[in-house]
Amino acid sequence: MRPVLCIRNDRDDTLGISAAVLGEHGLPIVRLDAFDARAAWPDLEEISGLVVFGGEMNVDQVDRYPHLLTQRRLMWSAVEAGLPVLGICLGAQMLARALDARVYRGPIRELGFKPVRITEAGRRDPLLGAFTSGDRVFQWHEDTFDLPGGAELLAAGDDVPTQAFRFGTRAWGVQFHFEVDRAGVEAWLRAAEPSLKRVWNRSAEDVRGELQTHLEAQQERSRKVFRAFAEFVQTPTARS
Repeated sequence: MRPVLCIRNDRDDTLGISAAVLGEHGLPIVRLDAFDARAAWPDLEEISGLVVFGGEMNVDQVDRYPHLLTQRRLMWSAVEAGLPVLGICLGAQMLARALDARVYRGPIRELGFKPVRITEAGRRDPLLGAFTSGDRVFQWHEDTFDLPGGAELLAAGDDVPTQAFRFGTRAWGVQFHFEVDRAGVEAWLRAAEPSLKRVWNRSAEDVRGELQTHLEAQQERSRKVFRAFAEFVQTPTARS
């Protein structure tokens, strides 16, 4: 079977639980480091699905990070071709931008576990239906985006309204980091430690305390999300 392409935009990103869960369902993955100038970008015909992960840059910083434009075009082409597409955090913002939505600095910076509200469309969604209103999900972002035209809002937040959407039947953008594991968050904390308090008004110990309380429950739901995504990849025409 053709692999799922998993794109990293952050050198410290572990991809969380995604690789393990997709692997459990028989899906091979290929990891591509977008920031590596030597990265070999595959053609759509070589992959069966696309997952784009987070990063600290803004989606429109294409002069500084030209690989963002490459990804945006790839995501749009994958949507057009009917491949399952999943964008997480920066990946969700890039999917929104590829669909001509505005991406901009949010009203607040979000770091830590925040509650979300699942819409009626979200409750019916095969992926986001794994979550229920009031569930706390891990956030680490400062940008947000408008809901793309023709997309359905699946999850909303009190401070940052657009938290998850679906475009068509096979493309999802999720602002929050439902994929994370403890090792991945620890790597981000180490990288951000010098500016964590000043920029994010949080301490590493605050975040670790929230991980202890909320991570296990999030991962249980997140495994359901990745399992559902795997089903879309393995049955490409069943739900289109």
